[in-house]
Amino acid sequence: MIKDLPENNVTDIAVAVALEGENIETKIFHVYLINLKNEAIENVLITSKGYGEKDGEKVKTSTLRHMFPLVEAGSYKQIELIDEQTFGLNNEYWLSYYIGSQIYDKKFIFLPESIIDSNFIKLPVVNKPGVMIK
Repeated sequence: MIKDLPENNVTDIAVAVALEGENIETKIFHVYLINLKNEAIENVLITSKGYGEKDGEKVKTSTLRHMFPLVEAGSYKQIELIDEQTFGLNNEYWLSYYIGSQIYDKKFIFLPESIIDSNFIKLPVVNKPGVMIK
């Protein structure tokens, strides 16, 4: 059955963790979906979860689901606030969307300790410092 599904490759779509602000005690981060395409994407569904090991024990966060009816070309949507304490885990974002009648999906995983200052770039469209997976 899976062999009968079309192989639709996801291109020009990114998930990014952006630094929103900071104070003496903490930094505030948000996760964004960035549409770098020249066309809108529709019926966007994103599930997010964290998993891995912390202090020698397996840890798993809740699975969250997010839905956007439309993400315009060259724009972005804020997915969620992310806690710095989860940066030591795998942070997974599974994206599904439509262009016309074709469905696309891709899994984006921020590996443990990949969301660090030395990996920051200026995020396209969002124009904030952060880490991006394309």
